[in-house]
Amino acid sequence: MIKELIYSGLGAAVIVRQKVENEIKTLEKKGKIKKADAKEFLKTLEKKGKIEDKKIKKQIKSLIKEVINDLDLVTKKDLKKLKEELEK
Repeated sequence: MIKELIYSGLGAAVIVRQKVENEIKTLEKKGKIKKADAKEFLKTLEKKGKIEDKKIKKQIKSLIKEVINDLDLVTKKDLKKLKEELEK
């Protein structure tokens, strides 16, 4: 389910980016926006997208950790601790 959600979000982001780029090109051709302004706008969108990407990854990581704890699954840390105890 998480995988599908991520793919849906990425797909939507790609579609929105393409639409925005096409609209900006149209405005540029009509002379309603300067080329420099269009480039700056796209750079700003990209920067915000990267920030949001980091936030989303952090949230997903947190959710996965929560699920692992809720299901009481064994982690690498747990296995390492057990191995150290067995070696004593």
